[in-house]
Amino acid sequence: MSQTPSSASAAAQPEVPPPGEPFNFAQHLLTVNAQRAAKAAFIDDAGTLSYGQLDERVRRLAAGLRSLGIRREERVLLLMHDCNDWPVGFLGAMYAGIVPVAVNTLLTADDYAYMLEHSRAQAVLVSGALLPALTAAMTRSDHEVGKVIVSRPVAPLHPAEVEFEAFLQQQAPAPRPAATSGDDPGFWLYSSGSTGRPKGTVHSHANPYWTAELYGKAVLGLAENDVCFSAAKLFFAYGLGNALSFPLAVGATVLLMAERPTPDATFRRWKGEVGGVKPTVFYGAPTGFAGMLASPGLPGRDAVAMRLVSSAGEALPAEIGERFRRHFGVDIIDGIGSTEMLHIFISNRPDRVRYGSTGWPVPGYEVELRGDDGKPVPDGEPGDLYIQGPSAAMMYWGNRTKTRDTFQGGWTKSGDKYIRNEDGSYTYGGRSDDMLKVSGIYVSPFEVEATLVQHPAVLEAAVIGKTDAEGLTKTKAFVVLKPGSEVSEDELKAFVKDRLAPYKYPRFIEFCTELPKTATGKIQRFKLREKEAQG
Repeated sequence: MSQTPSSASAAAQPEVPPPGEPFNFAQHLLTVNAQRAAKAAFIDDAGTLSYGQLDERVRRLAAGLRSLGIRREERVLLLMHDCNDWPVGFLGAMYAGIVPVAVNTLLTADDYAYMLEHSRAQAVLVSGALLPALTAAMTRSDHEVGKVIVSRPVAPLHPAEVEFEAFLQQQAPAPRPAATSGDDPGFWLYSSGSTGRPKGTVHSHANPYWTAELYGKAVLGLAENDVCFSAAKLFFAYGLGNALSFPLAVGATVLLMAERPTPDATFRRWKGEVGGVKPTVFYGAPTGFAGMLASPGLPGRDAVAMRLVSSAGEALPAEIGERFRRHFGVDIIDGIGSTEMLHIFISNRPDRVRYGSTGWPVPGYEVELRGDDGKPVPDGEPGDLYIQGPSAAMMYWGNRTKTRDTFQGGWTKSGDKYIRNEDGSYTYGGRSDDMLKVSGIYVSPFEVEATLVQHPAVLEAAVIGKTDAEGLTKTKAFVVLKPGSEVSEDELKAFVKDRLAPYKYPRFIEFCTELPKTATGKIQRFKLREKEAQG
């Protein structure tokens, strides 16, 4: 396709051959690191997992899942905090040709019940601390799970449950991987939509290979001597590349953290106080960077070893990037990716940073901005972002309508608005629909509103995004109370926190007498956004 003012493709394509046939991504990573058996692959709060141990444990888990009668392309749910067992579970399933479904650890039992039924998971790999939520989900679901394999139990297990380590030791390592192809289903990630249930995004065995080659190696320049640490967890598409696909593709070491990435927890790892190593590469999100820069415990430049810092999940405000560079002498490399494309496809570069923009198309991906008429828009005008590249997902499982809307021929519709600048860089213009991205995670206004109106004092509610002093998006709720009712902001926030994942509660609440609506009674959120913009 010829380049237009609103489209761009990388002129210099990376020299990376496509995966051969058969191709199994787990086997690919084990083969790449076969000569690094003694080197640390992962370091978590409990200890170190060498590349040799990773190889053996991946193959043991593959054999174990097969022993349960789970067949190729059937699914297993992976509900685990980041720890050394996570990559063993993920890669072990892929090695066996079984499909791991990596899910968010911050969701509710109702969410997990849906995911169990939707994926028809034959087994679950779960952290001991998350077992109560899984158990509650299983009691609410009609779907029967054959076996629950528990990593680091915190309580006695029931007969249908087995401890992860014991399960591995019962198996001899599988001698060979499943003879999958690059186009076979490799794993699922769930992507939230503006309405309805999360969408099961199906990725192939080849997709993580492409993201590692085109972005991890060619753009970030990761190397064997790097120590990588990602605040974004492994169940995110962003975190999966950061802390598994990319570092293992070059034989680097990964530092994993199970706890929330608070500033203090992050700083302890930056300074080498956990795991005994200092990260050379850190992956975060704008909300996290803002919190760290405001923290009194922010370490000095000499206390850390970072040579490269990455950001994604939401647009990085220029002021945050500039403040970080002034303090640490290292730029934040901002980019945009998506669950559907698996990782970043527009990005700044270590040697070319334009703060306030998302950067330039990653070599190997083509980008186009289209107007409402479906035609390319000229530079300087906002358009809907479409991407074409080898890491696009195969489909949304069991959702033909959404699949057709998002995956259009070779193009993937992102749902974002962008503007192309004269230098070929791209600037974020917001979501194409009402979805909000808070701390790098999509939040549906409809879900928050529906929860607010469950409170006995609330008549109506509307939720929009509000930009805070750091330039980051937070949820704001406009609430209409029932006549004669009273409730405080703190009470409403706690009410939502008790019923939804913690990150979804509204950070700001404004009480009002009525909400703007159309003649048919639909809430006009754009009028609320205009009101907020006017102050």
